Amino acid sequence: MNVVDSSGWLEYFINGKNADFFAPVIENTGEVIVPTISLFEVFKRILMEKNRDYALEAIAMMKEGRVVDLDDNLALFAAELSYELKLPLADSIILATARLHNATLWTQDEHFKGIEGVKYIEK
Repeated sequence: MNVVDSSGWLEYFINGKNADFFAPVIENTGEVIVPTISLFEVFKRILMEKNRDYALEAIAMMKEGRVVDLDDNLALFAAELSYELKLPLADSIILATARLHNATLWTQDEHFKGIEGVKYIEK
């Protein structure tokens, strides 16, 4: 199983220089777990930079994966990770989601560099 960080989804949607790093993971929708916080982050960013229709199309693609809601157990685990690894809120939720589902986290977000279970590529 795989989790793609919001930065990876956005890179894929804009066909950025690292899009090819994320494409095989994102396009294998049966193996993708999508934290709800990623839906928020991607929708907001695309809404700001493009338009609502494009943002909704992106979210529809993300929802082809398995969307995982933030519940109390995930929130507490994310809080522990945030404290231990000095991660911001959204990053800790995304990493906690990956870890609770024994998934690999794919990202270009430097906060995750060197963390176990993370596939990182430099921006």
